[in-house]
Amino acid sequence: MNTDLAALPRRVRFFLTAAVVGLAAVAATPRPSKADSGVSVTLAAFGDSLSAGYMLPPGDSFPARLQVALAAKGYKVEVVNAGVSGDTTAGGLQRLDWSLPPDVDGVILELGANDALRGIDPHITKDNLDKIISRIKDKGADILLAGMKAPGNWGPEYQATFDVIYPELAGKYNLPLYPFFLDGVIGQDGFTMDDGLHPTTKGVAELVKRILPDVEALLKRIGERKAAAAVAKP
Repeated sequence: MNTDLAALPRRVRFFLTAAVVGLAAVAATPRPSKADSGVSVTLAAFGDSLSAGYMLPPGDSFPARLQVALAAKGYKVEVVNAGVSGDTTAGGLQRLDWSLPPDVDGVILELGANDALRGIDPHITKDNLDKIISRIKDKGADILLAGMKAPGNWGPEYQATFDVIYPELAGKYNLPLYPFFLDGVIGQDGFTMDDGLHPTTKGVAELVKRILPDVEALLKRIGERKAAAAVAKP
């Protein structure tokens, strides 16, 4: 769907014009091996600016704060920031193989917000996410699917078609679903930047608090899978 950028609401224009500042960092930052770091599990937050930490210090990004929260509960986990500001599901599909660590155990998949803001056909978004999920599963990693909701500016029909993407894919692949990544953040004072979308440091803290039980469940599944694989070895 084509539209005049200037005609979009201010917060939508702000989001659409967010610079893709994370791409080089994702490609260039060396990642310590598990042997070097003593980390037993590697998770990747694979998403866009919402999870990458747009306009925040690196230590305040969602992956960084999630790793701190998990460490406080005794987990030895490295949470890799595999987010790129401005990314669509098509962009995520294109960079998937080089963005994820080769030894990744689990992926928090958070993509689709930019598709919705640009009015991309929800069927295309769903197909891209379907392919991403399939390829992550082929790598042997577990997935926590983080859902997104479409803004109302494209109309109720678009909104309804987009919003069912995540529960449908979760059902198809038997994935755990965190229904809305920005739950408890959107519309809350001090939790988003001036655009009304991107989480502030306080917003990230709220995101982490709310999603933490689901991430712990993901770690439990990873542990069970690894234990079963160890028993099955001759």
